[in-house]
Amino acid sequence: MQLDPKILKTDERVAYALRSIYRKFGYMRFKMSRFEEYALYIKNKDFLVSDGIISFTDTNGRLLALKPDVTLSIINNSNNSVAETQKLYYDENVYRISKSSKSYKEIRQTGVECIGNVGLLEICEVSMLAIKSLKSISDSFVFELSHIGLLEAVLEQYNISDNLKTIISLITSKNLDELKKLELDEEALKAICVFVKNFSCFDDAVVELESICYSRAAVEALDEFKAILKFVLDMGYAENCKVDFSLANDMSYYSGIVFRGYIKQVPVGVLSGGQYDKLMRKMGKNSGAIGFAVYLDALERYNMEEMQYDVDTVLLHKDDICATLKRAEELSKDGKSVRVLSKIPDGLRYREFIE
Repeated sequence: MQLDPKILKTDERVAYALRSIYRKFGYMRFKMSRFEEYALYIKNKDFLVSDGIISFTDTNGRLLALKPDVTLSIINNSNNSVAETQKLYYDENVYRISKSSKSYKEIRQTGVECIGNVGLLEICEVSMLAIKSLKSISDSFVFELSHIGLLEAVLEQYNISDNLKTIISLITSKNLDELKKLELDEEALKAICVFVKNFSCFDDAVVELESICYSRAAVEALDEFKAILKFVLDMGYAENCKVDFSLANDMSYYSGIVFRGYIKQVPVGVLSGGQYDKLMRKMGKNSGAIGFAVYLDALERYNMEEMQYDVDTVLLHKDDICATLKRAEELSKDGKSVRVLSKIPDGLRYREFIE
């Protein structure tokens, strides 16, 4: 059966393309229930994109919730094995407050989760799939990368523990003026200022980061980040990518690389993800994990073709029903949409008229 892309909505076309990408790389479909224990989301509320959770009492008295997030559900239902790697993708509806409408909405979300024995190979592969996901939507995309483990190691290296939340907030908002007002020694401030910069050139980012890393933890984290950046460069994606540590929020959940994706014509991020080993520990799992989600609700108004016509062909019916419908079937084989009418209504837009 030939799939006609014209009858699909934007989110349907994108979801189909994404599922095809993930399946080609051996990721298996993960299907889950619409409902989870309400407590799962309350315990990890800071991880959720939206604060709103729709809850209800089940027939057996349990408090359930329509799932506002897929990652938490997958972790909750996954094996806790460090010996093997589960490579999963999903295409699910979540229920939360939409960024566009500011009201509760059923939102389609597609993404990838890699759980278990997660090393550099898995990190690079998931990063590649995230970039491929953006490219499948539009060639005009931006992929931003940062590394939470590197930032944490540098802050620890300079014994920065006071006002840590404030410092992280100022880094993510790129508020250099307020950072300079804090009581930090010159070297520590110099190091923090590196994380406020944007780097479109990977080499520039590496040079500046190397200049502020000397502890073992910082050097190891930087070596991993450099390996990821080299992979992105070698794969030919660097032109659309940049290093940006404003993605340093959610440090209580993420542990390594963090990334976000944007496409032209959409004012908000359409993809986000990263390595979330800390979230795994918080949920009682000792395996590693990395993944991302594509927010299809953000694409509702993207590339929506303005339909110039309601129908390609109007076929006016006279007497012979069989002959008319056979003619309609013949015309539709060429890919045209055909509407059979006895009378053409006012306001109908059509390319051609056949009597």
